This record gives sequence, structure tokens and C-alpha cells, in this order.
Amino acid sequence: MGLALIVVNHMVRLLLVDDHKIIRDGLKALLLGEHGIDIVGECNDGNQVIGFLKKNAVDVILMDINMPVINGIEATQLVTDNFSNIRVIALTMHNEDAYITKILKAGAIGYVMKNTGKQELLTAIRKVVKDGNYFTEDVAKIMFSKFMKKNMPPKQNNVLITVDDLTRREVEILQLIAEELTNNQIAERLFISPRTVDTHRRNLLQKLSVRNTAGLVKFAIQNGLVD
Repeated sequence: MGLALIVVNHMVRLLLVDDHKIIRDGLKALLLGEHGIDIVGECNDGNQVIGFLKKNAVDVILMDINMPVINGIEATQLVTDNFSNIRVIALTMHNEDAYITKILKAGAIGYVMKNTGKQELLTAIRKVVKDGNYFTEDVAKIMFSKFMKKNMPPKQNNVLITVDDLTRREVEILQLIAEELTNNQIAERLFISPRTVDTHRRNLLQKLSVRNTAGLVKFAIQNGLVD
């Protein structure tokens, strides 16, 4: 009984790490006064995190990825190397496989999108405190898809590629390419960088075995991705 009381009554000491004050303020407003959550501090870049952790006790960090000086992936690695008892949850707008893979390899045990709701964020925090992992649905699907592709034999060149062979993001970008949007316009629409769009475009060309944008548009039309 005594142990149960300790677990229930323990406040989760939470550190917010994001270079945008409006995000940190929003998280504080969202979580302030929430039972079992104590926001013990905030940092605006990864460089401040280690200094803060040397002086303050923290259980969970909500870690942004894109930050100046030291980004969230590098900061997570530093936390993993120096404070292995602290759980890191990536809280980001990025759901690309590269970001997910890198920060999980660095030691994060949760990955939550910034457009998530309060209850899901609380669930993520409480789950990782209990030595679990937590990933939002979109991220879990991406991870599962990557696992499946990694463990499946490669397709032969004569096997027809279908829409089901594309990721959700690739389908989104293919639809926008077919609507004649530029890389910059697509990046703006999907809140990702033009470089990320270009990477997806090149991957699509290779995956669909077409030589140019016309080939991508033809595939999109043939598969009913555009009107």
C-alpha cells in the first residue's frame, strides 16, 4: 500500500524545451495545475538543457527537434549519455521517417506531434514515466511501415508499384505535384522544408521508375489521386 501511495502522489517533474516562447507558454497554460504534473523549468535550445539538469531534478523532457545551437536530437543524445533516468518525449511538427529514426536512436522513448490534444499529451507523459513508450498514431504507422519494408524482400523490377506502396506523405506530395504546385508551395502547404519536398520528389521518381514530373502526374491520374 505504501509503495502505491508513493507512485500515485509523486509529481512528474517536467521540463519544456522549445525555441518558440509561444509554444512553451501554450504548453504551460495547457498543463499548469494538471494533477501529478509539475513544470519545473523551460529551455529555449538544447544548449541550456544540460546546464539545467545539473542543477534541477527532472523526470520527463518535452523536446522540440528544430532548435538553434544544439538541436533536439543532439540534446536528447546528451541527456541519454549523462542522465539515463530522464525520459525524453519528442514534441514536434515533423513526422518524417528521418526525424523519427534519429531522435529515437538518440534515446527518446516517446514521439508526439504538436497538433495533438491535451489528453493524448498527458497519456504520453504518464506512459513514459511508467517505463513505457508512446507514439502518436501517425508516427506508429510510419514506424510499422518502415519495419515491414525492412523485413520484406525487395520488389522485382517487373512487379507493378501501386499507391499502397507509397507512404501517406508521398501520396500527399504526389497529389500536390499533380496540381502543379512548386516545391516551395508544397513545403508551405505541408509545413515542411523545400529540401524535404525535393527529397520526396526524387524518391518518388525512383520508386515509380519514371523520369520526370510528367511521369509522376501520369501515375497520379491513373491511380485516381487527382480529379
